[in-house]
Amino acid sequence: MSTTVSSTSETATTAGARAHARAQHGRTAEFMRHQPASTSPSAPAGVPAGALVWSETVAPSGYTSAVLARGTRIRLTDTDGDACAHLLLHRADATYERLNVADTVKVPWQAYLGTGHPLLSGFGRALATVVADTSTRHDALTGTSTRTGNTERYGAAAPESASPAGRELFTLAALKHGMDRRDLPPSVSFFQGVRVDADGTLRWLGSAGAGTTVDLLLHVDAIVLLANTAHPLDPRPRFTCSPLQVHAWPASTDLDRLVSGDLLGPLGPEHTQAIVNTDADLTARGQL
Repeated sequence: MSTTVSSTSETATTAGARAHARAQHGRTAEFMRHQPASTSPSAPAGVPAGALVWSETVAPSGYTSAVLARGTRIRLTDTDGDACAHLLLHRADATYERLNVADTVKVPWQAYLGTGHPLLSGFGRALATVVADTSTRHDALTGTSTRTGNTERYGAAAPESASPAGRELFTLAALKHGMDRRDLPPSVSFFQGVRVDADGTLRWLGSAGAGTTVDLLLHVDAIVLLANTAHPLDPRPRFTCSPLQVHAWPASTDLDRLVSGDLLGPLGPEHTQAIVNTDADLTARGQL
């Protein structure tokens, strides 16, 4: 008669627990951060895996965060067509300076995010610029989902539930960087579009389809918070979300090309001034 040793008995002793833990080394999962990033199985075309500083697949209803240097290029990919990347940015060295969605919409005179759009702080400085976009389905008007809203729609909103609210996920991400709910302003979201009708109604456009990407270029050292959860205006009765791929790599020369006009063409005066404001602040801090 054969006997089966349970995993519980295998880890009942310190030695057994250590052996079990070490046996997990090198194993991978579908939704995980690749450590080091150079082990990424999905490096973007034209970007050597060895250049990556961040590679991760964020699960539907998951969240992630990272601290990244000025000049880093971040690519978000909606692999299956139902991701919704809710984004917040904070200055890494001064977290009180963070994404200001009102100024991000008002200063460049454009409510709809796309290539060439700056993401601004409340200090009139550029935190990042959207430097590539194959989706065009984004939202800077609605913000992310809330506990009350998701509970009413889906019956649950907690981070561990099947329908977590974006604000709850952002809270967990913020806590990992010494911040809390008071540090969470309105966010922007990518891959689920919203437009304003003539009567002021916000109209959900949904996704542009699978495989679309958005690239952000950081102007400052930044804390990046991402929550991948259903858009609050998504009319589908069931909570719907799909994986989000994240890759990042150093691209400081792109900052020079952006300012010179070689990357996207001439920038608008408001965008240019925001970059000047950012660079002046970095110079005063001895960081430039």
